Amino acid sequence: MYGDCQVIPSMGGNVVSSETLFSSPIQNPNFNFFPFQPLPPMIHKEENGLLLRGREEMDSGSGSEQAEEIKSGNEQESTEQPPKKKRYHRHTARQIQEMEAVFKDCPHPDDKQRMKLSQELGLKPRQVKFWFQNRRTQMKAQQDRSDNLILRAENESLKNEFYRLQAELSKLVCPNCGGPAVPGGVSFEELRIENSRLREELERVCAIASRYIGRPIQTMSAAPAMMPPSLDLDMNIYPRHFTEPMASCAEMMPVPMLPETASFPDNNNLYLMDEEKPVAMELAMSSVNELVKMCRVNAPLWVRNNENGKELLNLEEHARMFNWPLNMKHRPSEFRTEASRDSAVVIMNSVTLVDAFLDANKWTELFPSIVARAKTVQVISPGVSGTNGSLQLMYAELQFLSPLLPTREAYFLRYCQQQNLDDETYWAIVDFPLDGFHNNNLQSSFPLHRRRPSGCLIQDMPNGYSRVTWVEHAEIEEKPVHHVFSHFVYTGMAFGAHRWLSVLERQCERIASLMARNITDLGVIPSPEARRNLMRLAQRMLRTFCVNISTSSGQLWTALPDSSDDTVRITTRKVTEPGQPNGLILCAVSTTWLPYPHYQVFDLLRDERRRAQLEVLSNGNALHEVAHIAHGAHPGNCISLLRINVASNSSQHVELMLQESCTDRSGSLVVYSTVDVDSVQLAMSGEDPSCIPLLPLGFFITPVEVIRDASDHEGKPVFPPSAEANNGGHISGCLLTVGLQVLASTVPSAKINLSSIAAINNHLCTTVHQISAALGSSTPSCPVNGNGVGSCTETNAAPEK
Repeated sequence: MYGDCQVIPSMGGNVVSSETLFSSPIQNPNFNFFPFQPLPPMIHKEENGLLLRGREEMDSGSGSEQAEEIKSGNEQESTEQPPKKKRYHRHTARQIQEMEAVFKDCPHPDDKQRMKLSQELGLKPRQVKFWFQNRRTQMKAQQDRSDNLILRAENESLKNEFYRLQAELSKLVCPNCGGPAVPGGVSFEELRIENSRLREELERVCAIASRYIGRPIQTMSAAPAMMPPSLDLDMNIYPRHFTEPMASCAEMMPVPMLPETASFPDNNNLYLMDEEKPVAMELAMSSVNELVKMCRVNAPLWVRNNENGKELLNLEEHARMFNWPLNMKHRPSEFRTEASRDSAVVIMNSVTLVDAFLDANKWTELFPSIVARAKTVQVISPGVSGTNGSLQLMYAELQFLSPLLPTREAYFLRYCQQQNLDDETYWAIVDFPLDGFHNNNLQSSFPLHRRRPSGCLIQDMPNGYSRVTWVEHAEIEEKPVHHVFSHFVYTGMAFGAHRWLSVLERQCERIASLMARNITDLGVIPSPEARRNLMRLAQRMLRTFCVNISTSSGQLWTALPDSSDDTVRITTRKVTEPGQPNGLILCAVSTTWLPYPHYQVFDLLRDERRRAQLEVLSNGNALHEVAHIAHGAHPGNCISLLRINVASNSSQHVELMLQESCTDRSGSLVVYSTVDVDSVQLAMSGEDPSCIPLLPLGFFITPVEVIRDASDHEGKPVFPPSAEANNGGHISGCLLTVGLQVLASTVPSAKINLSSIAAINNHLCTTVHQISAALGSSTPSCPVNGNGVGSCTETNAAPEK
């Protein structure tokens, strides 16, 4: 799962593997699931060098030879005779043979070994020491010479390849004018940059002109010869061709375009000065004490809700117990408070967990469905061994897997401390806000998210397990929330401790499976290493899906005007980087409430045999599982490699599907993408799989149980009137989020028309209808309005009893 790249010792660069990602320099003998045993290096770095060796030779009299004693200074002055030359001692063949044998097993003998060897060979320990030093120097020189020869050969090969490509480039001609392709020696990179600059300038001018004209002005489109007559919407399961002709510019629908690469927001020089660091450390100590009490104290700080059995924070008691040192300003009219607490046992030791929390990349990979992106802005205090006492300034963007909910961005301080409580050792990871240091608004387009002291308390348990108590406490700027998710957000389930801990449990099981060495039943997978590489590829696929269907990285979505329940969103993005198909990607996401338990919907969608019965998802073709990787205690937590049984799948052309399904207490995910055989073999062979194009689509199922008459902040009912309640007056069901991505065009600058949007929306609507029908409900046909855009409403009627 962790990381798409393999460690290549002979090459540089920031290439990190999963073993490195979740390894830790501190070992725990009780943790048997992660065999972190570093191998000794083949060749050790010389510890002293030639200069130091020469200095020791002068002090000792000889390196590998024995010299006569030099006369005293007074006697030397009286005689004034030139000093005699040193007599070099040559080792015998037996001595060299014995020391060579020892050198093969131990290139760095200690004092006891050198003393024993000198006694056996009749040499001084100093002579043995210098012989080993010279031997190591000789071996290093030989290795350097060998590496130089290899690098020279590679350099010559690259030069020849460069000259060949340069010759081919000089023969190219422009297809439009017939002239040279590189006029005046201008490089393609310079032309691409200039073209991008001119396009941005044109878009800016068109935007300014449209304000005065009162209607949008289309920017320069691509050449007509490069535009296909119709858009081939490859649903990434089976090719689907829609025959609607390209519409005119007047029928184009403006869809927000996501930039190719979304960088981190500007931190506005957000760094703590030296005089502010002591204050930050005092706040860190105060926040740790608050976190420990919130994790260990029950009533009256935490009060249990009789309706759903969950714990609620008593805000009055919290304000009485904890007085924030910098007098944080509370604005009840503008902010609402979310607080939750949960506890669970996870299959990962505390040292590995702490190491993952203090590394932004590891933390992001540990929570792929929650943390969209994160980075460490400043290390204020490195702590002891990089963990205990570490204080960092961090940025994070938290996501929910739906475009209907905005992400939460925040800068905060993270502190780690090891504590002894009741003769037990705990690790405390606490996040607290920057109040008092910087008052500038860092989030303008999203609701302001201020993390109050939140985090987790980690206790080691036998056999590599840990008990984690999690507390989430935040103040959120009051902004409207979509009525489908309003109850889910206002009760704290969207970003609460329950969701964080559920994902952590599942991910720890996945990591344990990834690091396992004693896997025997591999099926068609050739080796355990190939199994781990395939798991990493599936992890990248799942993370790509999570980021692409949310509002992370400033991704803007457009609501379809003909969707009566306002739950369908579309967006486009142009892709030119490796990892996804290059071109214009059209993404559509819909959220529907279903009156069925989420595990029932999950079992239907993860089973390839039952899913093949859905015409819209299978195109009438069956799926056959050729490889299976279980990565959790639940049978639904697995990775499958499926063969698509179609007529074109001959022995020369085989089409495969990579699928990952995972479930926990907070929800379930089913994500899949088509891959070719060569890409799978490339990934399993240990090569860098980041260049394999993946365009995943899938489903996110969220369990929901609320009171029958629950309504949102505007008084609208949360769920349709047809929803049936159980004996306790609660509605049990789930929210099904369907995310589809299609390659609309191989030309990144292509435009999307209404017929293309109607095609993917009708496909999305049919998908929801067939899933509802397969679950046992009677659903009406999907209505299509005048402009060809369908509406996925009234698909969730409960079956008649």
